[in-house]
Amino acid sequence: MNTSNLTTQAAIINTIRTEIAKVIVGQERLVDRLLIALITGGHILLEGVPGLAKTTAVQTLAKALGLQFQRISFTPDLLPADVIGTLIYNPKDATFAPRKGPVFTNLLLADEINRAPAKVQSALLESMQERRVTLGDHTYDLPDPFLVLATQNPIEQEGTYPLPEAQVDRFMLKVLLTHPSRDDERRIMNRFTSRVPIVANTVVTPADIAALRAALDDIYCDEKVGEYLLDIVHATRSPADFKLKELAPHIQYGASPRATLCLNLAARANALLHGRAYATPQDVKEIAPDVLRHRVLLTYEAEAEEQTTDTIIAKILNTIPVP
Repeated sequence: MNTSNLTTQAAIINTIRTEIAKVIVGQERLVDRLLIALITGGHILLEGVPGLAKTTAVQTLAKALGLQFQRISFTPDLLPADVIGTLIYNPKDATFAPRKGPVFTNLLLADEINRAPAKVQSALLESMQERRVTLGDHTYDLPDPFLVLATQNPIEQEGTYPLPEAQVDRFMLKVLLTHPSRDDERRIMNRFTSRVPIVANTVVTPADIAALRAALDDIYCDEKVGEYLLDIVHATRSPADFKLKELAPHIQYGASPRATLCLNLAARANALLHGRAYATPQDVKEIAPDVLRHRVLLTYEAEAEEQTTDTIIAKILNTIPVP
């Protein structure tokens, strides 16, 4: 990628960040992960306690990008047809006409996704992977870009359902949100206790978004960085091969090949966010926890010892030699 093109993409990214910052105080890591999802076309799962602006961040991103936005509140009584749509019978001509559901949008916010049963969650599988929906005998393409941004609450477990593993694996990133710092919370208090609403404006065009996505193809990933990336993923499957024998009893299933693809794309997108035309091992290390934490399944022994996927991933990243 030439310098002028890199400068242009950096300007687009900074424009989006600045506009989102009008509404979202702090949470720079969350904003970066949303931008990585946008650039790579990956879906993102946001997990955090209520009140951390998960929904507001997604709505603000959609407004800044000028994209169509739909929100679905996942509840136990939700049906698959409420998500993807259904066929409506027309008695006049004895035909069925499609009624498209809210999934036909650019940014789909699946709010509290773990409150709906598995059959509803599974209704998103085709749309998340193939970017299309099948209604009856016909298949309909979804708009481009199409991203699913789902939220879930980690502390309120009553009335929730675990996400099917096939669906969890389709999320490129799982981001854990924490409370803001005291300074950020003071800024939130000062900014949003006024009755004057603060809203984001559309600051980029569809052509700008397409240019960002096209620029990703020009981000260079050296073979040594690729091998480092592969070592990290394979260490989640065969830790003993990487001098991590003590982790073997704690890992039930390692990351899938989709994790390798996602980690490569996300690392290159992270490089683009930092204004570089090449990915570094630090890009891989920075984004690896968000790519892997929902793809590594722990054993009961690990849970009994209060191990988490984040601690397992941290041990892997601290052990694998950096090129």
